[in-house]
Amino acid sequence: MPRIRSVREAGGVPLVGDERWPQAQWDSVCALVEEARLPAGAAWAALTSGSSGAPRVIVRSAESWGSSFPAVSALLGASAADRVFCPAPPSSSLTLFSVAHALEGGGPWPVFGRSAAGATCFHGTPQALRALLDADEEPLTVRTALVGGSHLDSALRAAAEARGVRVVGYYGAAELSFVAIDEGGGLRPFPGVDVEIRSGRLWVRSPYVSLGYLGQPGPLRVEGDWATVGDLAEVADGVLSLRGRADGAILTSSATVIPEEVEIALRALPGVKDAVVFGLPSPSVGQLVAALIEPDDGCAGDPGAGPDAGLDVATLRRSAAGVLGPASRPRAWFFGRIPRTSAGKPARAEALRRALAAEGVRRAV
Repeated sequence: MPRIRSVREAGGVPLVGDERWPQAQWDSVCALVEEARLPAGAAWAALTSGSSGAPRVIVRSAESWGSSFPAVSALLGASAADRVFCPAPPSSSLTLFSVAHALEGGGPWPVFGRSAAGATCFHGTPQALRALLDADEEPLTVRTALVGGSHLDSALRAAAEARGVRVVGYYGAAELSFVAIDEGGGLRPFPGVDVEIRSGRLWVRSPYVSLGYLGQPGPLRVEGDWATVGDLAEVADGVLSLRGRADGAILTSSATVIPEEVEIALRALPGVKDAVVFGLPSPSVGQLVAALIEPDDGCAGDPGAGPDAGLDVATLRRSAAGVLGPASRPRAWFFGRIPRTSAGKPARAEALRRALAAEGVRRAV
């Protein structure tokens, strides 16, 4: 926090890293930052999830976050005298927002670590809220929870409310910031945000949209006053329902993982002929990053072959940890022949279907 404050006071743009990154990811991010030209008005930057070979940094103005501070303070019912428990590290844009809120918006001061003792607010993902409740920390001082990053189920909301915690769920994206909030009656537009559905995709008109990317382009698309990241959605009776990311991006915990970036890293690992990455539905985190691996030893076509037939999965996991950030590392591994489109491209939706049906693929355990 002090270092971030000093960078901002000096007019700089802080970009917070993660000590869990492999060295390759640190090297690629440092190289990107050294070569980058910041857009005018840039004040904050956050690294998206992805392979170390293709970093993408989202940059935004101070106003794009600052204009939402009063609304967030009101939702939390908190001021600078309060403390907000942030389980995710500041390298997460979700937590970095809370840091900015405290430093520049009079918001509650972030508390990091594993204990929420003394904090009156919470800002994190559903699974982090579940961990807070399961910790059975008494007395539980948290009274308001701002929950985003993945789907918030009604059972978790009820469990938190039973402990005296008021829950405010929200949908947003690192590129768009807050889009909609749910105080118990479904997602409705965040103050200052207009939403529109075009061909099934969600577009927003908002003062909170970022300035764009450094490095590789991403899913953010801007047309006039409107912007989208390609999320599929529906609106009925003023309530917004999300149906996933149109481009196949995987929403896992508080991170957005681009499958193509993970595939590039996996294909470079020893023993891997090809790989396709997809999101496997998971109630706890939204989606698990899953990989279907086609080994280069010829056993891929045999669904009866074990996952260690020519390719040791433990070694594969260790190798992946050396080139991928924590959020992008596959948590579920499958082996088999990769289905392809007529153009020869990996068919991601078909790979997911086969994985769920255990059809022609074998899951490593």
